[in-house]
Order: sequence, then C-alpha cells, then structure tokens
Amino acid sequence: MILHVKHGEIDKVRWDKCISSTPGAKPYGYSWYLDIMVPGWEALVADDYDAVFPLPAFKKFGIKYLTTPTFVQQLGVFSPERSNHDIINEFLDHIPDSFKLIDMRVGMPIRCKGYNITERTNYEIKLSGTYDTIWNNFSFSCKRNVGRSARHCPIIVSDIAPYELICLFRRVKGTIRGIREADYMRLHTLMDFCILNKFGRIVGVRTEEGNLMYGRFFLTHKEGITMLFTSGTAESRKKNMGYFVVNEIIREYSGSEKIFDFEGSSIPSIAAFMKSFGCVNVPYYRIYLNRLPWIIKALKP
Repeated sequence: MILHVKHGEIDKVRWDKCISSTPGAKPYGYSWYLDIMVPGWEALVADDYDAVFPLPAFKKFGIKYLTTPTFVQQLGVFSPERSNHDIINEFLDHIPDSFKLIDMRVGMPIRCKGYNITERTNYEIKLSGTYDTIWNNFSFSCKRNVGRSARHCPIIVSDIAPYELICLFRRVKGTIRGIREADYMRLHTLMDFCILNKFGRIVGVRTEEGNLMYGRFFLTHKEGITMLFTSGTAESRKKNMGYFVVNEIIREYSGSEKIFDFEGSSIPSIAAFMKSFGCVNVPYYRIYLNRLPWIIKALKP
C-alpha cells in the first residue's frame, strides 16, 4: 500500500535506511538533503518504507505544486528490493490531486498518461578500474588539455569556504534566471552541512596572489562522487584548470568502485568537457503535468 505522508509524519531514520540500501541511489533523496533544499517536503511511502518517493512540495497563491528545485538534479523512487523503473508509474498514480502542477525531474522513464516527458543528459564514469585504465578512455583533446594545465604547476587547495565559491560564481555569471537568493542560501547551508559531516569537499586552485581561480564542490557518498557546483574565472578557462582538477579527483578515487557523476549539462561546451573524460550518458527525465483550472491556464502569459 502506498501512502501520502506529510513532512512531520516521515520517519527519517527508516527513510534514510531505504535510501542508503537502494542500489545506485543518488544523494538528493536523503532526508538531510531534502530538509535543506526542500523545506516541508512530503512523501509517498510504500509498506514499511520498502519503497519511497520524495515529493518536493511547494505552495504559492494558495496552490500546491511539485517541482524539483535548483541544486537537486533528480528524485524518483528509491527501493532496495524492487525495480524503481517498474514501480515509478504506480507511485505517480498516487500523487494526490491536491497538487495542481507537477514539474519534476526523475531518474527513470515513466509511462503514465498525461505527462509531458523530456529526456535530459547526465554523464558518469565508473571508477572501478585503475587510473591508467580510466585515463586511456579520455579523449585525445582531454589528455592534451590536462597536460597543458599541468604545465602551469597548479596546486590543489581545499581551504575554500562555501561563501567564497558562491561569490566567485555570482561574480562570473551575474544574474541567472531561475536561481534566486534563497537558492544560494540553501546551497551555502548544504555545503556547510556536508563539509562538517564529511559528506562533501570543495577543492580548487588559487592564483599566486591567493585569489580563488577555480573551485568545485562535490558530494561524497556511498555510491559515488557527485559534482554539484563549480565556478572559474576567465584565467582558469584559459589555463584549463577544470581539466586539471577533475583529473586529480579521478586519480584520487580511481579503483574505489564509486561512480563519478558530472551531473550533465545542456550547454554544448560544458557537455563536451564532460564527455571528453570518457563518460557515458545515464539519462534522467523531466516530467510535467498541469492540473490547474482552465481559467488560471488562460491567464498565464
């Protein structure tokens, strides 16, 4: 039996046990991650937490809706025993009708009628082999760029504060549509929590003057390493620092049986950077269903 459970009713100990026992589970489904990034999240729970489905619930102008927020790439069904691909459609059928708009990203394809489905790319590398084996799968241009970056004799540093990395990103990128001040604040809280609890790290490269040139925040979890947030200056791009840092992280974790998750990108240049490391595409899906009253739909621009 699948039940809709409000936030205050969720048994987070059993919830996290289900997530951690699910093969290939990504970190976004853990209760601590959701508590930070989706305050007030709800859930669908099957039986005795044998399978769970996070509901990123929000409310605006009195209308309840579900949307996967910024810095949460994908959610979906988590289950240690059952195939997530087989049961996700059953869970979607149990989403309460009180949610009038559903705009979520999930890690498995669906077959439910009424949903618009868009496939997204996500790039991953298995780190079970030796570093030399993984290196041999890099593209020629990737190997060349790693070599070029190494000639600048960069030093990997880990003394980068979350605030410093976020400030660099905002300075370089400016205002980005879809990322609000609250999103940056939640990201900062997430970074602080992960670093304190040894679930994540920030590594990067500084200039000779000590200024941050390039930085990456990544999560370390049971199944792998997830690249969640990155930024770099024009100088870092010129010196190929992204290639250098990623190569060093791959070197560190090679032979670990973990999955290196780049998170993917729809920007061609970034996608090409990721693919050059010998990644494979493990897609996820945006699912969309609009149950809003027709009068509200008509008022939308």
